[in-house]
Amino acid sequence: MAMYSVSGKQQVCQLFFVQVILIVLMGALITYGPEADANSLKKHGQSGDHGWKHVKKPDTNPLQIYPMYQDVHMMIWIGFGFLMTFLRRYGQSGMGLTFLLGAILIQVAMVCEGAMNFRIGTAASLSLRSLLNADIAVATPLISMGALLGKTTYMQLVFMGIFELIMFSVNKYVGEHVFMAVDAGDTMFVHVFGAYFGLAVSFVLGIKDKPTKHNLEGASYNSDIFAMIGTVFLWLFWPSFNSATLEGDDQQRAIINTLLSISSSCVMAFATSALVSSDSKFNMVHVQNSTLAGGVAIGTAAGMMCKPVGALAIGGLAGVLSVLGYKYLTPLIRKYLRIHDTCGVHNLHGIPGVLGALFGALMAGLATEDSYDYSLYEIFPARAPDTEEKLAEMRDNYGISAGLDRTAMEQASYQLIVLAITIAMAIVSGLITGILMRVLVCGSISEEQKFDDKIHWELEEEIVQKPPIKLDTISSDSDPLSMEDI
Repeated sequence: MAMYSVSGKQQVCQLFFVQVILIVLMGALITYGPEADANSLKKHGQSGDHGWKHVKKPDTNPLQIYPMYQDVHMMIWIGFGFLMTFLRRYGQSGMGLTFLLGAILIQVAMVCEGAMNFRIGTAASLSLRSLLNADIAVATPLISMGALLGKTTYMQLVFMGIFELIMFSVNKYVGEHVFMAVDAGDTMFVHVFGAYFGLAVSFVLGIKDKPTKHNLEGASYNSDIFAMIGTVFLWLFWPSFNSATLEGDDQQRAIINTLLSISSSCVMAFATSALVSSDSKFNMVHVQNSTLAGGVAIGTAAGMMCKPVGALAIGGLAGVLSVLGYKYLTPLIRKYLRIHDTCGVHNLHGIPGVLGALFGALMAGLATEDSYDYSLYEIFPARAPDTEEKLAEMRDNYGISAGLDRTAMEQASYQLIVLAITIAMAIVSGLITGILMRVLVCGSISEEQKFDDKIHWELEEEIVQKPPIKLDTISSDSDPLSMEDI
C-alpha cells in the first residue's frame, strides 16, 4: 500500500491540474456553433442598420442527432462501465474509473477536434455533432483500458487516455482526409486502434515479469451478472453507434446491417462457447464479450450494400473467431508475448476489427454504380469524378463534390493501407505511452495491489456475524447446545 499512498496526494493534484488545463484550452479553442449560438446577429461592414446583419441559421434540425447521441452516451457510461465489473473485487473501480475517465476524456476529445479545426483568430464550433464525435472517440481509450484493468492507477489511465486521443485524432484525420478511407462504424479508427494501443501499453507495463494468474483475477456469480448488464446495453445500442454519423438510406442500411450482424454473432458465440467447452456448457466470458463481435465486424461496411446475408455471415464469423480467441489465442499471447489482456480486448475489438476492415475493403472493391447509383459517390467521396464534364449533373442534382476519380480496386487498396497504418500507429504510440507511464509520476500498482478495489476506494467493512442466541427461547425438549453453537 505504501507505494500508492506516497503518490496519492500527487495524483489528486494532477487530477485538479488536468481539469484546469482543459478549462483553459476549451476557452481558448472552442465556442458555440451557429446552431447553439443565441447571438444570431454578427457585425458585417459599416453600412445600413448600424452595421449589423442577420446570419441565417442552419436549415436542418440538429436535434435529430440527439437520440443517436444519447444511445452512444449510454453505451459509453453504462455499457462499458458495467462490462468492466466482472472482476470479483474490482467492480467499484471498473464502473467508477470508467465514469471518471469518460468525463475527462470527452472534454479532451472536444479539445482535440477543436484543435484540428482551429483557425487563427477563429474558435472552433461546438455542436451536438461535436458531442457525438467526442463520445465515439472516448470509446477508443476505454477499449484500451480493458487490457489494463486492475493494473494501473487512475492517473496512469488518465495520462494514457489523453495521449491516446491525440494519436487517435491524428490517425483518423490521416485515414479520412488524406487517404479518404471509409469507416462508417469506426471499426478501424476506434476498435482496431484501441485494441492494439492497449495491448502495446500492457506489453510495456509487464515487460519485466512474465504475466501470471493473480488470485483476485476472476469473477464471482454476482460480478458476472453485473457485467452482463453492460453487455446487454452495448448489444442493444450498437446499431446507433455504427449509424449515428450517417444520414438517409446509408443510416437505415447501417442500422439494419448492424442488427443482423450482431444477432448472428450472438447466436454463433453461444454455440461456439458450448462447442469448445468440455461439458458443452456456456462460458460467461464468451457470452459477455463475443456476442458483441458482430457489431465491431460490420462497422466499416455498415452503410454499404453488403446485403442481409453478408451482414449475417460476417457477424457469425466474428462471433466464432472471438470465442476461439478467448479459448486458445489469449493463453498463447500471455505465454509467448507476455501480454496480459484483462478483458480480452484483442478478441472483442482486435480480431473482429481487423476482420471488419478486410470485409469493408472487399465491399469497397465490389461497389459499382449499378448497385449504388449516384449514392456511390456519397459513400465513397474519393470515387467521384474529378472532371467538370462528368461531375456537372451529379453536382447540380445530388450535391456531389469533385473527387479523385478512383476505381473500385483503388478504393479497396486504400482501405487496406489505412488498416495497416492504423495498426502500426496504435502499436508504436502504445509502446511509447507505456514507457512514459512507467517513468512519469502517475503512481503505480504493485503485484499485491492488483485487481483490488481497496487501492482506489474507501470500502465498507464486510463483517458477517451470527445473530445472538436467546437461551430463554429454547424449549426444554430441544437438542442440547454445543459450545460451538453458543
